[in-house]
Amino acid sequence: MPAEVTDNRERSRFEMAFNDCSLAIIAYRREGKRIVLTHTEVPEALSGQGVGSRLIQGALRIIRAEGLRVVAQCSFVAAYIERHGEERDLLAGPG
Repeated sequence: MPAEVTDNRERSRFEMAFNDCSLAIIAYRREGKRIVLTHTEVPEALSGQGVGSRLIQGALRIIRAEGLRVVAQCSFVAAYIERHGEERDLLAGPG
């Protein structure tokens, strides 16, 4: 069972750790009130099990709580937000 999604600010990434010591991550860059989600990595052994979606859900929960806006540079994150309209309000406008 995975741990909660945490924000590792020192490494600029959201993390979800698993009992077997594997780690799923979303790398980011903070730009004022915006957070640019640049890359998502899920261990191959966990691929296709919904880990990426759970990771994004947790990251977006943290982002929402902090009052930030998302720039989804990562295509996996962008596709998730497109499929989940309730999250689109987090998207940053142009500029």
